[in-house]
Amino acid sequence: MNYNAEKNNKVYLYGEIVSEAQFSHEVYGEGFYEFMVKVMRLSGQADILPVTVSERIMTEDMGVGSYISALGQFRSYNKLEDGKSRLMLTVFVRELLETQTGKNPNSIVLSGYICKPPVYRTTPFNREIADLLIAVNRSYNKSDYIPAIAWGRNARFVKNLSVGDRVALSGRIQSREYQKKQPDESFVTMTAYEVSISKLAAFDDDAEFDIDEEFDLYSLPRVFNGNE
Repeated sequence: MNYNAEKNNKVYLYGEIVSEAQFSHEVYGEGFYEFMVKVMRLSGQADILPVTVSERIMTEDMGVGSYISALGQFRSYNKLEDGKSRLMLTVFVRELLETQTGKNPNSIVLSGYICKPPVYRTTPFNREIADLLIAVNRSYNKSDYIPAIAWGRNARFVKNLSVGDRVALSGRIQSREYQKKQPDESFVTMTAYEVSISKLAAFDDDAEFDIDEEFDLYSLPRVFNGNE
């Protein structure tokens, strides 16, 4: 992986493993496994996030109830379900750490390009929200497509961005349940994963913007309110 690609997508997680590891896929003879990790928020709620780990760095004690401290990337891939392609997201672990690092157990820093027109809206309580999809470059001409959500003044800023604009952001990865209507009119509970943005900047040139200086991977998350 080249240096710029490594800086463009950085995740730190510390949480409890809450599911058994399941085989995910194999690349050049190297097997990868996925399990779910519960990461606590400051509010006392929890995000349950998918995590993918290579068999080469997995340990024997990495089971349900144990804790994981890891550095990695938030990656996307397409999965065929019922004849349709669905965007899947996972935290891809690149390094396991022996202890918890920093004060924030769920932190992400991304840099990429707006690849769909942002969707701005307000809630019945006049809370401003904007949804965006960010294409983050990876090595070997690959890209990850990461959904993100902005609040308050960040949402007002995002609504003026256009497809192709370059942005950098920091925040946390959150899980969110929603109801999806089925062809037979019934509903099933689904889980969406997205980046909840705490800090955001737009820029044009790498030479004029140093993401490491502007965004601290381990910084504490902000508490949002509807008046930001």
